[in-house]
Amino acid sequence: MSYQALYRVWRPQRFQDIAGQRAITQTLRNALIQGKSSHAYLFTGPRGTGKTSAAKIFAKAINCHFLENGEPCNECESCKAITSGQLNDVIEIDAASNNGVEEIRDIRDKAKYAPTSADYKVYIIDEVHMLSTGAFNALLKTLEEPPKNVIFILATTEPHKIPLTIISRTQRFDFKRISVKDICERMVYILNQEKIGFEDAALPVIARVAEGGMRDALSILDQVISYGDDMVTLANAMSVTGSLTQELLLNYFDAILTHNTEQGLSLLQSILAEGKDAARFVEDLILFSRDLLVYQQAPQMIELLEEASADSSFKELSEKMPAESLYQVITILNETQSEMRFSNHPDIYLEVATVKMTQLRGTTGVTAVVSEMPIPVHTANSVQSQPSSNGDVSQLEAEMQALKKQLQEMKEQGIGTAVKKAPAKVVQKKANGGQFKPNTTAIYSVLKEATKDNLLQLRDLWPDLLNMLSVTQRAIMKASTPVAASPSGLIVSFEYDILCQKATNDTELSEAISEYMRRLIGHTPTMICVPSEQWPTIRTQYLSQNKAASSPSEESPASPAMNQGSATGTQGTKPVTESNSTKPEPQQSQQAEFTNVPSPFDGLDDFAAPPEENPEDNSIVSEAMQLFGESIVEVIND
Repeated sequence: MSYQALYRVWRPQRFQDIAGQRAITQTLRNALIQGKSSHAYLFTGPRGTGKTSAAKIFAKAINCHFLENGEPCNECESCKAITSGQLNDVIEIDAASNNGVEEIRDIRDKAKYAPTSADYKVYIIDEVHMLSTGAFNALLKTLEEPPKNVIFILATTEPHKIPLTIISRTQRFDFKRISVKDICERMVYILNQEKIGFEDAALPVIARVAEGGMRDALSILDQVISYGDDMVTLANAMSVTGSLTQELLLNYFDAILTHNTEQGLSLLQSILAEGKDAARFVEDLILFSRDLLVYQQAPQMIELLEEASADSSFKELSEKMPAESLYQVITILNETQSEMRFSNHPDIYLEVATVKMTQLRGTTGVTAVVSEMPIPVHTANSVQSQPSSNGDVSQLEAEMQALKKQLQEMKEQGIGTAVKKAPAKVVQKKANGGQFKPNTTAIYSVLKEATKDNLLQLRDLWPDLLNMLSVTQRAIMKASTPVAASPSGLIVSFEYDILCQKATNDTELSEAISEYMRRLIGHTPTMICVPSEQWPTIRTQYLSQNKAASSPSEESPASPAMNQGSATGTQGTKPVTESNSTKPEPQQSQQAEFTNVPSPFDGLDDFAAPPEENPEDNSIVSEAMQLFGESIVEVIND
């Protein structure tokens, strides 16, 4: 067969023929001119970007005796032999089929011999990431210190699969995707040399489909030439690549703009019925949306447009389509593109995306109405509209003066000074309707019997308990801390409400914790979960209630012992029981908080008992509740 594909006929033979890799080719040429070439190179990058071509050109250049400006002459015997693949000293190996240890050992053994006819022996290992671990290890020492006059050039599309020990012993060059402009320039040169007619608008269509690969672009160009009888036209390029014309894209976006779902679905069905590729269709829509957005923001930079041409219809659409709608369209298309990759029915995702985009409701109308409304300005006695900015400023100053006056009156009444001296801070609660509500009744029952020894015992064993849980259960309990414990119950504080909720609802987790605690301490206390933000408030409320219960009522008779304790000021007197008996009885451990008996909180600074409340502080809190409402006021003790 005499015909050869364009990408084979027009394979680069000099560094200047490699499109889009100027930084790499210039570096290699300067290294050859200065005689500073390395013993090992690593060429990485996407397919069809010139890695293997650059390796062969480098092999020719380093063995060429008539080097001109770092370029091989392509006329001497050495250059011609390398171009035709007949020089034994330039060995090209496909690592995909020669990836074993034996093949690499053979290379290592033969590399010891001097080149036969060339100055340097060059090994070009393509797809080097396919080598096995043993093969890489066999190559390692030879790659670090190769014999004299031996050069290794490794090429790969997946550098992340190559061991770092190999990469560190090479000079790495990353080949980037070739731009649409560079691909078009190369295709123009080839078409002119082949004397084939073409339309300028057809070449960018081919270059975009190639996705940065020169070899793919020339393969598609070959198909378009065959389809159009040695003529490259826009219609032929659209048909071969499955791309959409700008007219179809404009009609589709017109359906989005007018919220015409029926028109959008009809266009989609007709496009797919013509055999257009669904993935290519989404890609064209994303690029067209991008061009609309770019033209809106920078209409003078027309050269940035990739998919569209700035004709009158395109400019009219860009003026009508709001930027907010384009943001939403691009987001929907990106989500659809990712979902289509894992689906056997991409048409369904396209239909759903079409319905979503045609039902978008922009905010431009609301913005326009709001912008036309007069700005309301609040005065002391009335509300009026005043467009003047000077009026707005003066009105704001008046409001500031009124606020300052009100603040001064509060200070004169003593509210401001009291707030500064108060140990409690009045803050506004967060408007969080989904806040977790712990079981305070169960918490109070645990606190009645809580002891310090039980808490310290569980705190010591808590890390061991977490290690016994599964990975998922440990993730829930990682941000938890025991804060109170009794023989029959355990209160655990969580840093996050959502974890507290999960731990409370997870019966399997509760059963596991009970079982592991039985193994560690011999009994199974019931775990009660509470958010760390709510625990100080709950504990303070419990202490306040017990303090009120322990103090004698004004109407109930007090025992002599209690009167004596209050008169002498001792703090060791125990409170009376619930029956208000005149005979003082020893109280159980739940009253240890207010006696000299050790309490479950003794020695724990973070849960120390709160100080005595000042009557003045209570008036401040009451005043705050009257001003802001009890539902949004929370008292936090310093």
